[in-house]
This record gives sequence, structure tokens and C-alpha cells, in this order.
Amino acid sequence: MPLTDLQPARPAPSGATAGFLLLGTVLLCAGVGAGIGALLDALAPLLILGTFAGFGAGFALVYSRYRTL
Repeated sequence: MPLTDLQPARPAPSGATAGFLLLGTVLLCAGVGAGIGALLDALAPLLILGTFAGFGAGFALVYSRYRTL
């Protein structure tokens, strides 16, 4: 068997992986919103906005990665 026929192994997708991907995206966007909000003296509104943006970005990311299931 030639080496060019081998494909890299991909881990099996799981619900836990999708959940952690969503959670990580929400926390990252909430942190960015809180950081910008702290600089602009608008912590609470930008934290909430970052959290909702994180849910939207997280759902889009999970959907794009796992849509073939």
C-alpha cells in the first residue's frame, strides 16, 4: 500500500466536543465584550452583548463543523 493512500485519522465527533466548542466561544466573546466594556465604562451592556454574540458565533461554528452528521 503506497503512503499516499493513507488519510489522517479524524477523531469521532461527539456531543461533548460540540458543547465545549460552544461554551468556549461564548466565554471568549463574553470576555472580549467585558474587556472592551471595562475600557469604555460600559461593562454590563457589552458583557451581555458579547455573550449573545458568542452564542450566535458558537452555534454557527458548531453547525459548520458538524453539519455532515
